[in-house]
Amino acid sequence: MKLDGVPVAVVGMARSGVAAVELLREKGADAWGVDQTAPDIPGLGVLPQTDEAFARAEWIVLSPGVPADLDVIETARRRGVQVIGDLELASWFLQGEIIGITGSNGKTTTTALTGHILEACGIPAQVGGNIGTPPASMVKTSRTGQWNVLELSSFQLETTQSFRAHVGAALNLTPDHLDRHYTMARYAAAKGRLFAKQTETDFAVLNADDPYCVAYTSERGQAVWFSSTRKVAPGVFLQGGTIILDGQELMHASEVPLRGLHNLENTMAAAAIAHLAGAPPAGIRAAVMTFPGVEHRLEFVCEADGVEWYNDSKATNVDATLKAIAAFDRGLWVILGGKDKNGDYSALAAPLREKAHAVLLIGAAAEKIAAQLRGAVPLIACGTLEAAVSEARLRAKAGDRVLLAPACASFDQFENFEHRGREFKRLVRSAASSVPVAHAKNSS
Repeated sequence: MKLDGVPVAVVGMARSGVAAVELLREKGADAWGVDQTAPDIPGLGVLPQTDEAFARAEWIVLSPGVPADLDVIETARRRGVQVIGDLELASWFLQGEIIGITGSNGKTTTTALTGHILEACGIPAQVGGNIGTPPASMVKTSRTGQWNVLELSSFQLETTQSFRAHVGAALNLTPDHLDRHYTMARYAAAKGRLFAKQTETDFAVLNADDPYCVAYTSERGQAVWFSSTRKVAPGVFLQGGTIILDGQELMHASEVPLRGLHNLENTMAAAAIAHLAGAPPAGIRAAVMTFPGVEHRLEFVCEADGVEWYNDSKATNVDATLKAIAAFDRGLWVILGGKDKNGDYSALAAPLREKAHAVLLIGAAAEKIAAQLRGAVPLIACGTLEAAVSEARLRAKAGDRVLLAPACASFDQFENFEHRGREFKRLVRSAASSVPVAHAKNSS
């Protein structure tokens, strides 16, 4: 793609947007930043987000957090301006093959585990996308013969045009981000952009137990399956406590160092992806057994006075929280709440009734959650995360577990889910300062 002298506005000046401006300028474009708050970022010349900011733009690049249907963007489109996302931009210049991993839940763990397996097997790879390094920043470190392993959100995928993944994976689809996509059909269509440009030489790794994922077989990539309920071929499945890869025993489920059935599914998906990228079964098994897990995904924080504390701040929707609860037996104190994403929290009632002593409510969605769970489980209004940790510290007894799995976004009180998770860990460790902090265990 020739960009010499092309005027391009990049909207959203978080990490992805800044990286996109830098890449565009490296490729010769006349690029500038646009942001609602117009932050003072040296060298970027950021303009406030008004129609005037796009007056001379021929292209607009959207950061993932910027809705594609903003009025100023629609106005530019009607004027003939081309609108893409930072993923589409980066894909024009990335060298090497692309692995794209999406889903409502589990994509960070699966992406990190895939990268870990490839590295352990000596297969050149770099990991980024919605996890860690923005796609545009990966261009300069990409090489022919190397895999680019990308965690991809619906926000990144919905603005793609020519983006193509040699291996694409859809882990699951459950209601999420409906405050932005409005309907499940539109949300599923955005995720499905991962497979839209695949050819007969590409692969689609799909969850055989998820009807939305099964529907993606209408695209041209060769389907490779994973399932926790039945035999599949080609692909990976769980049978009697053993993970089977292409008809051969890969490893025992008990050897996977991650808690919960959902993490067995993530492991099977990563195994299928890595195998397609050239990883041998023995290498996959060895790498899985040494995977340390991912921060903020069922992350063990510490044990204090016999009470275990777990950080699953990445549980930003109801389905993720259901999976977190399912990973434990009884004796839970569950912290719920944050910014609502048009979620239906009533689905949590039955598992909470079975497993939880109580729910500690925080954030802007607390009243909605309370209305949908009232009568199912005791509800404790805390307001803030600090108050919830203090309340749990007073009430939990030896043998109990305190679980942060909010089922909500974090933006009402925190910068992002990472900020929320780090603050939770700080509060927990401060409250248990006399107890040595343990290393992560059974994390995901």
